[in-house]
Amino acid sequence: MQHPWVDEHFLRPDARWPFTFVYNEQASSTLLTTWPRQHETCRLDTVRTQHVITWTDTATGLEVRCVAVEYADDPAIEWTVYFKNTGASDTPILRTIYAIDTPFLRTEDGEFTLHGIAGDWNAADCYEPFRVPLYAGTLKQFMPEGGRASNGAWPYYNVQWPGGGVLMAVGWPGQWKTIFVRDHQQSLQVVAGQQVTYLTLKPGEEVRTPLIALRFWQGDDVVHAQNQWRRWMCTHNLPRTAAGEVPGPMSAFCSGSYFPGLKVSEASEKQFIDVLVREGAAPDYWWMDAGWYPCNAWPDVGTWEPDPERFPHGIKAVSDYAHRFGMQTILWFEPERVTDGSWIAVNHPEWVLQGNPWLVGGQLLNLGNPEARAWLTDHVDALITEHGIDLYRQDFNMDPLLHWFGNDAPNRLGMTENLHIQGYLAFWDELRRRHPGMLIDSCASGGRRNDLETLRRAVPLLRSDFQAVDGKLSYATGNQGHTYGLSSWLPFYGHGVNQSPTHLAYFMRSHMSPCFGIGVDVRMADIDWEAYRRLMAQWRQLAPCMLGDYYPLTPYSLDPEQWIAWQFHRPGQGDGAVQAFRREKATVSTQVYRLAGLDPAAQYAVTNLDANDVVHATGDELMEQGLPITINEKPGSAVIIYRRINLG
Repeated sequence: MQHPWVDEHFLRPDARWPFTFVYNEQASSTLLTTWPRQHETCRLDTVRTQHVITWTDTATGLEVRCVAVEYADDPAIEWTVYFKNTGASDTPILRTIYAIDTPFLRTEDGEFTLHGIAGDWNAADCYEPFRVPLYAGTLKQFMPEGGRASNGAWPYYNVQWPGGGVLMAVGWPGQWKTIFVRDHQQSLQVVAGQQVTYLTLKPGEEVRTPLIALRFWQGDDVVHAQNQWRRWMCTHNLPRTAAGEVPGPMSAFCSGSYFPGLKVSEASEKQFIDVLVREGAAPDYWWMDAGWYPCNAWPDVGTWEPDPERFPHGIKAVSDYAHRFGMQTILWFEPERVTDGSWIAVNHPEWVLQGNPWLVGGQLLNLGNPEARAWLTDHVDALITEHGIDLYRQDFNMDPLLHWFGNDAPNRLGMTENLHIQGYLAFWDELRRRHPGMLIDSCASGGRRNDLETLRRAVPLLRSDFQAVDGKLSYATGNQGHTYGLSSWLPFYGHGVNQSPTHLAYFMRSHMSPCFGIGVDVRMADIDWEAYRRLMAQWRQLAPCMLGDYYPLTPYSLDPEQWIAWQFHRPGQGDGAVQAFRREKATVSTQVYRLAGLDPAAQYAVTNLDANDVVHATGDELMEQGLPITINEKPGSAVIIYRRINLG
């Protein structure tokens, strides 16, 4: 059934197009009514219908193509707009391109409220939720720092109005900008796009807007709306495995942090694998991070070959060894950053954007250069194949924005970025085509490039670089906050933590994620392997539930005097889990939390994983009277699992 918003904004002859631009100093609202228009509709699959609307300026050859998709099983709509020069000469200036520029209306007896979270910047308060009323005359704007999509900002929003709302994603792995403008009547104007666009297109060139996705919802329950978003993310956005399934929970282990400069070797990797296998602690994935290539230290990137001294038989020797024990392998790359003296810098300086020599951290491989991208694709593909890599991990430890700006001509502002982003996505698409079902890990100094276009191709196995490394309780508190905020938006993410010398369970549980690993230097003699195995076994009971619905049970807080708790629930399986944390200065030892999403008439078996005591309660009792949780230690934590039972 066609969504009425699609008909109103895309299909009707007098459609109110939800995007805008200025071309040759004329507004798109005028131009699109005069240019010839074509419309094609096709079924992409059993639930998705695609509409392609094309306009052409016969005078200059500019083609504007809007590709919109609606879903039969979900009130979601998405679109991307493309601009192509089909003429023989450069186009006039195309500027102020907004992927979305459209109003939403409210009733007279309520107000707009904007819900969202902060982005990642390697701090305790990353992913902090916010709730902002948009009163008359309010203007709110958001943008990331430095050109990485979720660096300090989050390109997803929930706009609530009386009786419902709309969730929105801005899918752009570069520098986007979103503006919410509230008028003095009943309207909220929503505007978003690539932050800077002022450019002419050469013959044959094409640029695109960010992907915009909207999911409408009804009612007054924001948590329910966020859970519908999580389900849409799982059903229609998460990349699939080789079996065509959503990625399930995965454990991983990385030894790199125990070696200076992350410079592991074939011998050290096998040594760690041997101990983990012997101790019954082998992970699902053996994770080889930075430093496997020739380098003085791991940040020296741009030579993508195994170091022949440390890996005389290549990475394949480690992959084969891990495969022997049932583990798959992850290998780290950072192809976009190029440092002086590396193979790319020496042999192909023309591929590298050098416009900002004062910037530290390396220069930028120009993925908008077709030759550079073709070489990179073939080279990485060959390494994955030759060395038996199961999961490709891509990092990005620099801000590209000034490199892009520094290589734009005055009449081509935004062009370098746009072509780079197109190349970045095309690179991943080709890798996935050549390796069907291979997962990609999106990393950018943690979780700083996790827009929707990226997450349709990859999973974020490291949600932030904010990890407990020295036993400070602030790391545990911050990571509790990360799980609390991020879980409303993403059903799948990962994290890891080094084994803590104190408050072991509290630290480990604060970091637990659908992809999770506990790091430990196996060369030490005093490792508590029994505790290690117990905590990983608890994670395996918890993790499947983390892919279900998510319910915050307390307000968000980083206050050491407070508790924080949440619930994950799988309605189809009838099971779920509660995580609760009593922080170091919290005086109350027992809290009661009312659960959500249960069948009121069903019986549930409830188990505290520390005490292994099983109690029975009805769904109505757990939702109305609540679940009491006692934690005597401070700091302390609890993991409670429950499952629906059939007493008949």
